[in-house]
Amino acid sequence: MAMDVHGRDLRYFAAVAEELHFTRAAERLYVSQPALSKQIRMLEKQLGAPLFERDRREVRLTAAGTALLPYAQRILAEWEGARDAVATAVADQAATLVVGMSTSPGRGGVLPAIRSRFTAARPDASLRLRHVGWHDPTGGLADGSCDVAFVWLPLPDPDRYRWVVVAEEPRLLALPDDHPLADAEPVDFTDLVDEPFLALPESAGPLRDHWLATDARDGRPARIGAEVAGTEETYEALVAGLGVVLVAAGNAPLVSLGGVVTLTVRGIPPSCFVLAWRADDHRPLIREYVRAAEQATRAR
Repeated sequence: MAMDVHGRDLRYFAAVAEELHFTRAAERLYVSQPALSKQIRMLEKQLGAPLFERDRREVRLTAAGTALLPYAQRILAEWEGARDAVATAVADQAATLVVGMSTSPGRGGVLPAIRSRFTAARPDASLRLRHVGWHDPTGGLADGSCDVAFVWLPLPDPDRYRWVVVAEEPRLLALPDDHPLADAEPVDFTDLVDEPFLALPESAGPLRDHWLATDARDGRPARIGAEVAGTEETYEALVAGLGVVLVAAGNAPLVSLGGVVTLTVRGIPPSCFVLAWRADDHRPLIREYVRAAEQATRAR
């Protein structure tokens, strides 16, 4: 039996079968009742069997109609699913990826290198860079304002995120050039425990501790000279003599301007700069950006 039944025919049939009433089914489908009846008669003709028994008072499914109904409903549901999948794919193709960062990832042009690889793989997608203050150590991932982010480890709630390492860099000490330790290169961290330190905001959580090197202080709390929430504030606080601060080697040029020097420090592990994303976010666009980051990092 060669035949080509249209989705519309199945939709009309399912509506009548579910309502068991031609007028109500026609209203539900926004079509006229004569048009609906005509379409059902054509479907019955194609199938070679009546689907409904109609009399003055009621409409009932025939054995053929009863057999067809579950298949019709399944096909319609599958088609609904197919339409949703296409809509998602179209939206994803046209998507914008928001990239969060609190510090520019400079680092030998890693950002342009990732961008060019990502754009080659997804010319249709666009990237938007978003600057996130140091108060949010997740770079906008936690509140969903960014899709991926360049951040420093450790992250709060690390189980919520996945990441790839972009750079591992020693933590240097930045201090005013007239500080008594300014010529003491390299400096032992044990010689710094009584110094006032510049600290990230409390909301930075474990990251604040990382930049205070809390784990290298043998349980002695850090002396906080001032809180800083950005590079400019850090530089101003250093020049004002409010404290010293640990910075990643790649960020040292941002603060070692006039009046500030950086020294290597013994006795603390390096810092880890990563590209992170939410563990439950499996969008292809994010996978593409992560892949581009891995390739760019390897190439470096």
